[in-house]
Amino acid sequence: MQLDLGAAASAADLIKDTSTAEFQADVLEASMDVPVIVDFWAPWCGPCKQLGPILEKAVTAAKGAVKLVKLDIDQNPEIAQQMRIQSIPAVYGFVGGRPADGFMGAVPESEVKSFIDRLVQLSGGESGDDPVAAAYEQAEAAMEEGDYQGAGGIYRQLAEHDPEDMKAVAGLAMCLIRMDRIDDAKQFMAGIPADKADDPALDGVKAALDLADQAEAAKGALGGLQEAVDRNPDDLQARYDLAVALFGTGDAETAMDHLLYIISKDRAWNDEAARVQLLKFFEALGPTHEQTVAGRRRLSSILFA
Repeated sequence: MQLDLGAAASAADLIKDTSTAEFQADVLEASMDVPVIVDFWAPWCGPCKQLGPILEKAVTAAKGAVKLVKLDIDQNPEIAQQMRIQSIPAVYGFVGGRPADGFMGAVPESEVKSFIDRLVQLSGGESGDDPVAAAYEQAEAAMEEGDYQGAGGIYRQLAEHDPEDMKAVAGLAMCLIRMDRIDDAKQFMAGIPADKADDPALDGVKAALDLADQAEAAKGALGGLQEAVDRNPDDLQARYDLAVALFGTGDAETAMDHLLYIISKDRAWNDEAARVQLLKFFEALGPTHEQTVAGRRRLSSILFA
């Protein structure tokens, strides 16, 4: 498959800064026509600086299907307070004048793309017709069908087309993991240039490799952890450890149940460790996996309750 790349929509038309006074027009009213993503950030926030370019790239690539509005919470604290935002970066998607979805933290590019796709679908629109996006859709569909060899071929072509595209590199590494070629995946990751090793797109691969390493150790720990949670349901550390162990043995659904319980009880516990680990689960499974979709829905219901 040959890729024919067209020009993206102008970022100037799709991305802007806003303030408390302009929020009504820039977000609530504008989202009646097209989904509006609001990036709550601050100049001192390191993860915000990491996430910002990823958001801008994804919004530009969507070619007008969504818009991005950036709100500095230091200069405009009122909206963040009204929405009970406890940490940044925090990203909310507005559709029809109301928040429809969102996430917190510096997530990988693949997560941002999935978030945008969900907003577009909620608004009744269609994603931009981009050949690179179409190639990614084919690769993701192949992954979902278990055709890791075919998906790997597409990711390899995307990586050859743009060697700087760490999302494609990550996709290829994930295919190796899904084929149970863990050592090959580790060797492949070890060959990534040092200046790209911390790219957020690689977080999912790192999470999947970490979880693979935990699998053997988890088998012997399950019984004691389950007993600890049974004795004290609010022993959040034991519940967290049990979730990690269960995921390592393949029980993603129950593992997510435990992390979502922790988030519902105390979302800030241990520096939001449960939410961070849940995002690792999502990334390790892939954005279209049924447990990822269900887990995201339940997480959103907790965060926006």
